Amino acid sequence: MKPGTEPLRITRGQGGEVEVEGVLGSLAADVLRRAGFLFEPTLRGPWIRLPFDMGRDWETEHATWAAGMLTAARYPVHLDPDLRADAAEKATSSGPAQPPAMTAQAPPRRRAGR
Repeated sequence: MKPGTEPLRITRGQGGEVEVEGVLGSLAADVLRRAGFLFEPTLRGPWIRLPFDMGRDWETEHATWAAGMLTAARYPVHLDPDLRADAAEKATSSGPAQPPAMTAQAPPRRRAGR
């Protein structure tokens, strides 16, 4: 891949799905497959996305890993800020600490004879 070309964009779509847009080389496609991205055929070309309903943390982790590997392979990559694993950790740990929730005890077991 030549420097200065259009970056690969890893974004969260309007429906909440994580998808990749841009021109891929074979190495980039292999990295994305390894990171868990699926390649779905469409009329305009493959739709590259992560599986649905795996959870935001899982999606963030896999999108961040893919962006890091693509960057290491010298692909220009744009990763949405909300898909950065380090940003998610800072956002969750920046609030005040809350005490753990109290849980009710399980009811006592009944004797088998009753």
